[in-house]
Amino acid sequence: MKFRELFESWERSAGERRTPNVYTVRLPMHDAAKLATLAEMFPGRSEKDIITDLLSTALDEIEATFAYVQGGRIVSEDELGDPIYEDVGLTPRFQSLTRKHLQTLSAELDEE
Repeated sequence: MKFRELFESWERSAGERRTPNVYTVRLPMHDAAKLATLAEMFPGRSEKDIITDLLSTALDEIEATFAYVQGGRIVSEDELGDPIYEDVGLTPRFQSLTRKHLQTLSAELDEE
């Protein structure tokens, strides 16, 4: 998700399933002022919601910046018949570990 899409979702006030875990952070003063500004600009969003959405967007952006590293194994072909090689960079590991942690968090939430 890009920041523009984030702002659009704030305007629509979309929601998503949340983990039972609570994460506590102490913000630098300037960031706290910006957070208060966003909460004032989007009164339908709490500061907690804004922090959650900003963090989610930042994590998506981080994943998108991982460089593709071509492996030696062909995993598919594109529409022109050219080979597509496996990605041996950070992206597949990040996605695999994310799925693992998502399963763990989902199981914990289902146990409640």
